[in-house]
Amino acid sequence: MSEVKKTKYFNPYIGGVLLGLVLLAANFVSGRGLGASGAIKSAVVSTVNTVAPSHAENSVFYKNYNESHENPMKSWLVFQMMGVLVGGFLSGAFAKRLKFKVEHSPKITSKRRIIFAILGGMFFGFGSQLGRGCTSGSALSGMAVLSVGGFLTMACIFGTAFALAYFFRKNWI
Repeated sequence: MSEVKKTKYFNPYIGGVLLGLVLLAANFVSGRGLGASGAIKSAVVSTVNTVAPSHAENSVFYKNYNESHENPMKSWLVFQMMGVLVGGFLSGAFAKRLKFKVEHSPKITSKRRIIFAILGGMFFGFGSQLGRGCTSGSALSGMAVLSVGGFLTMACIFGTAFALAYFFRKNWI
């Protein structure tokens, strides 16, 4: 009889407590909560400034952003996201799970999983800009300071996910 290799993942309850402590530390040290969408915006603005400077100068959005930010890539959010990427890489390396693979249900292909992941990411990115922040920025950081908007954002995120789960669940399970 062959042995089934069990992949060990970090305990999600401990992870949640640690995330809360990181959020508390971020508020204490920097006076701000966590967030990721601002880092993406900084990277996009920097890219447009480099690739198409005339477009950045003529666009109201880029012009306003550049006037209010000396150098978008020096934003603390950019360094936070670099830490998330390096931390994820190190976590995978230490757990010996650092390999390229696409995890998906046996009912779908890797290609379909990647397409849905990209589409989901695009919709979530659009929604985070429409809602003026991502899950961590609007919901977690907002809830940490007892903001009604933070609780409303989290309820909308989970409510929408619950409402749409029936239609998309065959892609995951």
